[in-house]
Amino acid sequence: MIKIKKINHIAVVVNDIESALKFWRDDLGLSLDHIEDVPSQASRVAFFSVGEGEVELVEPTEPDSGLAKYLEKRGEGMHHLCIEVVDIEGMLIKLRAKDVKLINETPLELPGRRMAFIHPKSTNGVLVELYEIIE
Repeated sequence: MIKIKKINHIAVVVNDIESALKFWRDDLGLSLDHIEDVPSQASRVAFFSVGEGEVELVEPTEPDSGLAKYLEKRGEGMHHLCIEVVDIEGMLIKLRAKDVKLINETPLELPGRRMAFIHPKSTNGVLVELYEIIE
């Protein structure tokens, strides 16, 4: 059964996580959960819990990655909105049937989750990530 559960996270692309911590952790007062490398996405990510969701700071780790190119073109700022769903494959089928432009036609598998991105051309300019937690 396809279901939208919640906003899982908002991702902010940054040049340098260590520098960005000054605002998010030190000035704003969010508690840093952890920082991890995500080689499959050529990124390093800092996680802050906010209520039931998270704010993620995302730093590219490879100069030729899509994330690095995004950062070079648009600068630091909001990168994407992540919506947690039940049945990501069903959601992708539903969106394809409505001619929504997808970046990922099938979900990418990462430890504990499956994800797919929807192209900003179909979402009023916002990169949207669909996210399904798997056990």
